[in-house]
Amino acid sequence: MNSHRATHRTLMQIFAAPLVVAIVSTAGLISALVGDGWWDAVSWTALGVLPLLYLMFIWRRKTS
Repeated sequence: MNSHRATHRTLMQIFAAPLVVAIVSTAGLISALVGDGWWDAVSWTALGVLPLLYLMFIWRRKTS
């Protein structure tokens, strides 16, 4: 028999990670469409952070 206790989480705890991903990806996509030069650097940085966030959340979930 499993003895896992039910944990109650707030809406912010549930939707914090998807909200961060949505904001970062939207900023990256908009900056890619807006212009060239430093806008490209912003878009590459924002869109490059997404796979890192994904790996971080996967790693954090496996360790807990």
